[in-house]
Formats: sequence, C-alpha cells, structure tokens
Amino acid sequence: MQPTIYDVAKAAGVAASTVSRTFNKPGRVNEATRQRVLDAASELGYQHSPQNRALPGGRHRTIAMVLSDITNPHFFELIRGAEQRARASDVTLVIVNAEESQRVEEAQIRDLAPTVDGFVLAASRLADDDLVALAGRHRVVLLNRELAGLTSVALAVGAGCQQILEHLASLGHRSLTYCAGPPGSWMGAVRWAALSAGAEEHGMTAHRVGPYTPNVANGGVAADGALRTGATAIVAHNDLLAFGVIRRLTQRGVRVPGDVSVVGFDDIFAADFVHPSLTTLGGPGAHAGRLAVELLIDQFAGRSVRDAEQLRLPTELVLRESSGPAPRGS
Repeated sequence: MQPTIYDVAKAAGVAASTVSRTFNKPGRVNEATRQRVLDAASELGYQHSPQNRALPGGRHRTIAMVLSDITNPHFFELIRGAEQRARASDVTLVIVNAEESQRVEEAQIRDLAPTVDGFVLAASRLADDDLVALAGRHRVVLLNRELAGLTSVALAVGAGCQQILEHLASLGHRSLTYCAGPPGSWMGAVRWAALSAGAEEHGMTAHRVGPYTPNVANGGVAADGALRTGATAIVAHNDLLAFGVIRRLTQRGVRVPGDVSVVGFDDIFAADFVHPSLTTLGGPGAHAGRLAVELLIDQFAGRSVRDAEQLRLPTELVLRESSGPAPRGS
C-alpha cells in the first residue's frame, strides 16, 4: 500500500495540512519544517501527486455540504466554519442547496455521490430510514440533526428551550405560542417537544400553530395565528419568521414587547438590527461547521474515532428588546 501524506505527517511530527503545503505551497512552510517533511517522505517512499494530494486511496479530495435552504442566513456561519476546516486540510467543499425539499436533497446526493468523498447534511429533510441507508453507502455527518447510529453535530436545543422558558416565566408570562417551521424539520420537532414539556413546570401553557415556511413573508400569517391563542409570548421557529411576526404585530397595532413578547432561534446577524431588536437563542455556528467537517475528514484519514459520535454544543439566549414583562392582568 502506497504511503499517504498522513503517514508522512505522523513520521515528521506535523499536521497533514503542513505536509500538503510543503509540496503545494512551499513558501508557506519554514525551511526546517519543510526539510523534516521531505526527509520523512523520502524515507517512506511517498510519491507526491498534484491530482491526488492528501486523501488516501485515490479519493477526490472533495466533500459536499448539503443545506436545507441556502437562503437562510443561519447557514452562513456554518458554511464559514466548514470552509475554514476544509481549506486547512486542502479539501474542496462543495455547497449544495436542497431547497427545503426531500426530493431535491435526494437528487443532489445521488448526482454528487460518485464525485465526492462524503457528505455533511445540514438540517437534512430526509427520512430516518433514508439517512441510515445513505450512511451505509457513503460517509455522512449530520449537522443540526441527530439520529441513532450516525455521527452528528447539533446544538443542545433542549437546554436552550429551558432558557427561553425560564426567561419568559421570570417576566410573568403564563402562556406562549410556538410558530412551527417545516413539517420535516427535526430541529423544529425537538424545539416544540422541549417547549411543550417544560412549560408546565414553569407555570405556563404552550400552544402550537403552523407549520409555516420559515421566512419573513410567512411571519404575517404566523402572527395572526398566534394572536388567536391569546398567548402573551410568541416563540418563532427561526429569526426570519420572527422578523415577519414582529412586522405583522406592528401593522396590527400590537406592541412588542408591551403587549406580546417575541423570541426567535438562530441569532442571525440581522437580529440586532431589526426594531425592536430580537431576543433569540443562538449557538456557535462556525464551530459547529468546523466540527462536522473535521469528523468527516477524520473518517477519510483513518484516524481513531468513536462509532456514531454525537456532539452537542451549548446554546446562548441573547436578550434584546423584543421580550419584556407580560402585560398586567394577563
């Protein structure tokens, strides 16, 4: 078996990315390190090939990151982190938009499978059985979704929803309405389960309306539906939907947060710029993207990894102007 750059990296005591730079971008490696890498390569009989620079077994050095909706700003940080980690290992990252469609996601994966080394599936809309079958044929890491037996990176949503409930309860709210997102959203189902299960212990009741396509345009009908429940707090599936909810409430003369508090999910960059600024649950998006790609690359490199490693990252409730005390008499 021909030695790979991972063998050279181990022998030289450096990272695989350093070995790759030694051969492809020597000006970015100091002379002492460069010579150590070259000596190790010579001793092992490593033959450098520009067409197949790093991954063992003649692989494509390409991974695909499939996003449920590329227009959602939430994915920007995930992409940034994933791209940084891929570049550090000289791996090409291909970004694919599934358009919130299971059918489109399946077609994209099927077309790309012969030319990539694995998939990072972000907020996948595929059914559980389909994901298990896919993981049986290809290397797969889930992002913002979990499934027993598959490697994944996700936010600790349950704990985050507890933060939302504690915040609203401390402000005197006794009822909330969750404006649900796409029916196939694993994350949406987990959020509603946590909110509905935890509401009672915080002295609150929880209602659910929807599902809605999670964008600003659909915030209007979501706001109208939520108002019919009589709740004093609205929790939207994501920040985009929350922006639309706030806009519709303002149009109807409902004060935010004087009459109704609004909370979102994702903490996208615009959450601090809308009026009122949005209280929202966020997390380390770029870090999540980096970890997902790293787990996939570890599989390619044959490094020791635990089976079906499931990483959960902490969340943070960012308090802004859209949440406040429940109106008196509510």
